[in-house]
Amino acid sequence: MKQARDRWRPAYVGIGSNLEQPAGQVRKAFAALESLPDSGFARCSSLYRSGPMGPSDQPDFVNAAAVLLTRLEPRDLMRRLQAIEDAHGRRRDTPHWGPRVVDLDLLVLGSLVMDTPDLRIPHPGIPERNFVLFPLADLAPYMLVPGRGSIRKLIAELGTSGPRIERLEQGAST
Repeated sequence: MKQARDRWRPAYVGIGSNLEQPAGQVRKAFAALESLPDSGFARCSSLYRSGPMGPSDQPDFVNAAAVLLTRLEPRDLMRRLQAIEDAHGRRRDTPHWGPRVVDLDLLVLGSLVMDTPDLRIPHPGIPERNFVLFPLADLAPYMLVPGRGSIRKLIAELGTSGPRIERLEQGAST
């Protein structure tokens, strides 16, 4: 029987920034994800500009998503994502939904469903966030989000609600 550490799973990571050249911050996050141990970077989505979800008196965000294959366990992967945030200047003493240099969210990890006080997978905000759904659709338009349904269904249900959003540039695979 295979150990959990030997199992490769696709991990979808949401990336956002609205400070210090946001598009550049998102690209730096892509590069940092490429160096995660026990992981292989697969693809990145297009970059999108969206209005802020929280307080409106802040700059627009640049959002994207990346998919990688990983053998990391969920909490270890999340710790490593937070270490990337910290290394790129993320401050944790800012208001909820406030401006940030970089934000990395573990959105989906294979078919895993996990609901603990410190980590929820899939990310509970996926259905309400067009700036998450559109990048995910770039990467996996037919993906089923565990317990939530297909990306296409979630986009259709969200409709035109959510922050305004526009594609900035096409994504690329590596």
